[in-house]
Amino acid sequence: MYRRAYALLVGIALAMGAWAVVEAVVLGRPLVDPEGSFLGPSWLRLPLLLLGALLLDLLPRTLWLSRGKPTEMPGIVRERLTRHWNKERLVLVALGIASFYVVYVSYRNIKSFLPFVHHRMYDRELHLLDRALLFGHDPAIVLHDILGTHAAAYFLSYIYLWFLPLVPLCITAWVVWARNLSYGYWFVTSQCIAWTLGTVSYYALPTLGPGLEYSFIYEGLANTPTNELMASLVNSRQGVLYGGTLGQVQSVAGFASLHCAITLLVALMVQYTLRWRWLKILFWVNFGFTVVATLYFGWHYISDDIAGIAIAFVSFYVGGIATGQKFDHAGMNTHPTTTTSKIPVSQD
Repeated sequence: MYRRAYALLVGIALAMGAWAVVEAVVLGRPLVDPEGSFLGPSWLRLPLLLLGALLLDLLPRTLWLSRGKPTEMPGIVRERLTRHWNKERLVLVALGIASFYVVYVSYRNIKSFLPFVHHRMYDRELHLLDRALLFGHDPAIVLHDILGTHAAAYFLSYIYLWFLPLVPLCITAWVVWARNLSYGYWFVTSQCIAWTLGTVSYYALPTLGPGLEYSFIYEGLANTPTNELMASLVNSRQGVLYGGTLGQVQSVAGFASLHCAITLLVALMVQYTLRWRWLKILFWVNFGFTVVATLYFGWHYISDDIAGIAIAFVSFYVGGIATGQKFDHAGMNTHPTTTTSKIPVSQD
């Protein structure tokens, strides 16, 4: 017998890791730690992330329930470790975080290698498609005229940058606190699928994005943190491509939009696995504003966003099937086959 959830998670991580290693060897370029020295060396970071997930659950809960009384803390910790941090939970947290960590680090390196593999970019074609879809108008200019270029720029900038902490926070939340363990596997498996498909899309149709290829369109925008992020990515790209920099990654690649893919995937997971209506509305609104932000700042073309949305739906469905979810297509509902990570089990 085998567990599809385990097999898919580990398989994706191994495949992405192998892709990164082989490409690094062929190109003669080193694999780079994408986060630099944050949280120490890369070999130490994963254990720290796992320990951090444990402390994030235990520490606030213990302090709250004990009301700060040291004598009550050991009993609360023991009860939580026994009831919540059983073998099933530990396997989910360790396997989920480790697999996603490998996929993400591989993604960053493979994305960085893209300019050394593909020299042909398809920005002109996608830009013409954008103008055709909007009857001769640029999406960014339309949004700038409707929303303005100052207050809206700052608002959408923070929406766009919220994506950076969103991913690790949501993965931690689902693997640590999902009452149904299959939902935790569903979330992290879908994430790994989405980041992998996004990586494949970069190589299938490489672009720089309108903000870089047609930068003159965005010169009237207020100087927001998002503009500063784009400038830093351009500098890093130039350093890697022309300055001989080996200790950093270049992170410029347009197609498809993983901002759209991941924010939609999170919204779908919230919709199908949580009960709070206000939270569902919040994440759907976040997805909508993220789509607007990608076009407003020139991170992506319309087709990039459409591709990202397609990636989200594929990842959501495949991850659900792999982790034992049963979809009720008529009622747009889903329910798991079990509450443990021992699913789905197939007999040979």
